[in-house]
Amino acid sequence: MNGEKLSEIGIGSAALSGDIAAEQKAIRYGLSHGINVIDTAESYGNSEDVIGDALKGIDRDQYFLISKFLPQHATPRLQRKSLEKSLQRLGVDYLDLYLLHWRANADLRSTVEGLEQLQKEGLIRYWGVSNFDLSDMEDLMNVPNGDHVFANEDLYNLTSRGVEFDLLPWQHQHHIGFLSYSPFHAVGWNFIQPNSVIKQISEEHQVTPQQIMLAWITRNHNVLPLPKACKIQHVQDNIDALDITLTENDLKRLDRVYPAPQHKVPLDKI
Repeated sequence: MNGEKLSEIGIGSAALSGDIAAEQKAIRYGLSHGINVIDTAESYGNSEDVIGDALKGIDRDQYFLISKFLPQHATPRLQRKSLEKSLQRLGVDYLDLYLLHWRANADLRSTVEGLEQLQKEGLIRYWGVSNFDLSDMEDLMNVPNGDHVFANEDLYNLTSRGVEFDLLPWQHQHHIGFLSYSPFHAVGWNFIQPNSVIKQISEEHQVTPQQIMLAWITRNHNVLPLPKACKIQHVQDNIDALDITLTENDLKRLDRVYPAPQHKVPLDKI
């Protein structure tokens, strides 16, 4: 992604299960089995602390660490404070990517100014945004240095395909990475319940329905999903999903049940 050698999937950390030992083992397992992207946020409860403990003893250049700050902290002074606290909880000296969690009423010009300064100081390597739609991205590109944005992280899965209509191709055209959160969740944090089509396809490939959902997201190799995995087996299942090649018939059957957008739709968010 934009010159960075990132794994095809990452590890998400929203709403961790509470079994800290298992979660930390899962993170370390993922890092030792080819995953190098970890995603968290200041608003994800204790996830930064959990991740920080899991990363102890692991070479810093072995992982690409992402965190996010809230829009009410989107001023140069407050985002610096947020970053300092996140770095302390994570036990690192810098973040690879720092995201504005959502736009709300954030002043994009001021936000970018602060992020550019943090980047110059080496406290972050790249900056980006999350939960931005196309109009938000266009506004961002119109502020000074807004075109330095590395990536945008949005909800994208079989039940939330709206970004395919305009945002995904626009970001590809402008060489802006696309990260997707909650590959197994519909809007409202409800788990996507595999229907008969997903179940049939999973049986044909001899994999789980969740692996089919993940394979679908990575099918074009232009989206990096961030599935949460609280157990080692879940991490391995996610890794194994990368070996699944969905056939044209598989994709057509999924399209009939979860159709691609034919017009602009509001951006889905969780």
